Amino acid sequence: MDSSYIVKMLAEISASMNENKDRLIELDSVVGDGDLGLTMTKGFAAASEFAAGSDETDAGKMLYGAGKAMSSAAPSTMGTLMSIGLMQGGKVLKGKAELGNEDVVEFLAAYENGIMTKGKAKLGEKTFLDGFDPGVQALKAAVEAGEDLAAATAKAAVAAEDGFNAATNMKAVHGKPAVKGDASIGMVDPGACVAMLIFRAIAKASV
Repeated sequence: MDSSYIVKMLAEISASMNENKDRLIELDSVVGDGDLGLTMTKGFAAASEFAAGSDETDAGKMLYGAGKAMSSAAPSTMGTLMSIGLMQGGKVLKGKAELGNEDVVEFLAAYENGIMTKGKAKLGEKTFLDGFDPGVQALKAAVEAGEDLAAATAKAAVAAEDGFNAATNMKAVHGKPAVKGDASIGMVDPGACVAMLIFRAIAKASV
């Protein structure tokens, strides 16, 4: 694979956010400001447009630039976290014009680490991470087992959905949902939904 995989991946994520914009708005209106669907659609559209219009062959530089574009287009809390994920992923892939399956794992692990560090969140606190981390772990295990990228990312998408569903039964620790205390248990987490949508899009881009 070359940097064209990054272009395809970001295009699929952007399309997924656009298709699920109303769903994300609805989920976020219950626990947040209700702007998540707009933020994710606008932010990932900017990232995708940057990548599609770039002649950069360095996958890392392309991802970093896409992250910067997203940061400018969607400067909200979630937009900033997602852009940091892209930029951190870009840092670990810097200098690579050809990508192997292990590089995709490394990119997504760095994406998660960047968000975890900036957001100061941990697993089990009902956030984006609770949908994203299961996907990363499943992808890593499948790639290490020698599965091709299509099969590995399909398994990761299922794991991310399982993580999203599990997050519903967690108690919120961060942001506006945390104010609800125990009442947040049973509420669907919109951030974990974004994580699930990202992995579904990556699986689609990897076929």
